[in-house]
This record gives sequence, C-alpha cells and structure tokens, in this order.
Amino acid sequence: MRIVLAGLATSHPYTDARTLTRHGELVVWEPDPERLRRFTDEHPAAKVAGSLAEALATGPDGVVLTVPNPQVPEALARVLETGVACFVNKPAAASRAQLDALDRLAIHERVLSGSVLRFAPAFAGTRIDPGEVLAVRATVRHDVGLWADGYNAWQDTPGEGGGTMVTMGVHGVELLVALLGPDVRLVGAAGAKRHYQGLRSEDTGVMALRWGSGVTGTVEILGVSEGESYAVTVHRRDGSDTIVIESGDDPLKGLGYEGTIDAFLSMVRGAPSPVPWEQTRAILEVLVAAREVA
Repeated sequence: MRIVLAGLATSHPYTDARTLTRHGELVVWEPDPERLRRFTDEHPAAKVAGSLAEALATGPDGVVLTVPNPQVPEALARVLETGVACFVNKPAAASRAQLDALDRLAIHERVLSGSVLRFAPAFAGTRIDPGEVLAVRATVRHDVGLWADGYNAWQDTPGEGGGTMVTMGVHGVELLVALLGPDVRLVGAAGAKRHYQGLRSEDTGVMALRWGSGVTGTVEILGVSEGESYAVTVHRRDGSDTIVIESGDDPLKGLGYEGTIDAFLSMVRGAPSPVPWEQTRAILEVLVAAREVA
C-alpha cells in the first residue's frame, strides 16, 4: 500500500503518519524545507516528492491532503482526478470563496474530511433520539497561544484559515452534526480576545445553531486553556448527559486519530466515506457563516 501525504501545513499529518507507517509505504510532498526535514527525520524511509504532481504520479492508493486552506480546492481537484481515496485534514474550507470553489468540484464517495473527534472511542457509536432532545452543547478547550507568536499565521487569519472560530470551532460543530444530522443552520456567532492580544482572530467564541427539527445547539470555543478536552452535553426533559473526550494515556487513540486513519484505510480498500459529504458540507457552511458573522 502506498499513501501520499500531500502537504504538512498543520500538525495533523505528522500524527497521521505515525499510524500510517505501520500499514504501507509513505510518499511525502511539502514545499517548506523545515517542515519536510522535521517529517523525514521521524520517517527516513518516506519517499520525498518535489511537487504534488510528482507525488500523485507515484500511483498512490490513498492521499492525506493537508495544505493551507486557500490551496485546498486546487489541490483536491488534482487528487480527485486520480480517483483514489482522500482524507482532507480539517477544515476543508474556511471562507465563502473557498467553500464555493469546493462546491464546483465533483467530490466522490471516497473523500473524507472533518474533525478526528468523531472517531474518538468516547464518542464513536453514540446515538440519541432527536425527539427526546431539548438542546445540545459542545465545548471545545484547545489553547491557541502558538498563533499569538506568529506560528502558522495563515491559520489565525480569518480570510485564510478562519482563525479560532473555524479551526477550533469545527470540533464542536462536527460532534453535534454527527449526533443530529446536517439539517442545521447558524443563527448567531461572536468572538473575543480575552487573553492573547497578539492574535489576528479571537481566542474565545460561541455559535448558536438550530436544526430543522427545532433542536437548538451551542458551540463554546475556549482557546485559552491549560488542557485540551472536548465535551458534548445533551439536554432532555429528565436531565442531561455529557460525553467528555480527552487524550488519556494514548492521544492517538483517545482523540480519534487512529479511528480516523482506520476509516481512511477502509476507503483505500474500496469502502465509501463513513461521513457523507452532505454532512461535511453542512459543517463547513456553519463555520463559514460563523466566520462571516463574527
């Protein structure tokens, strides 16, 4: 099995590679020499390609795509031409122009994108009866202090990577859509800088959502946090249940990275994406709308 890691724009493909290297040959393309060196130091057996076209010409069985958001539509179009399974590290779009560009692509059933938390053991397999639900809430705790010092500035730029509202908010929206489905719309959003004044975006945010069924939802984003954790609370008439997702002793498993790669490898072997693009498109619409409002 040959897997192409197309781009190393965030920390995620480095994490993905630690699981993928157990399953096949890795081919990597990344234009930034420092990022590429960091990767090859950890994976010296990986084949290095000089361009995306060269990487795709190696005949991969699957592609993990992680490039800055403005580059996703064009890069994904090149991957789609190969017909192979593709995992696009989150989020696939962070602005209206990027989402419009994705909408013009013929995205097939073996394309997966979204938050790895969907596949976390604490959450995967969770089912609820929407008829019993009054409201839902997702709380995202993930510190964004690195951005305040200029690291990966494109992620913190609202018109490029979407800032905290999008890049961290995707985790909360993903979990709620996984529970209640894609018939959802944004009804309000706000963000603020409470601690990291050097940011281009915000370090805290909130979104209000409403499903077609009438269920309301809230996504809280706390980008100032000493620890990383995620929670989903489901409110019913007789009480509330909360699911907490934490890294535990094995972050790759606890946060859903291994589960995501398992899903991707199933796609490589021919299975459709376990997350229909309809859901991913709904999540991206909420995130883009929140960025526009905030």
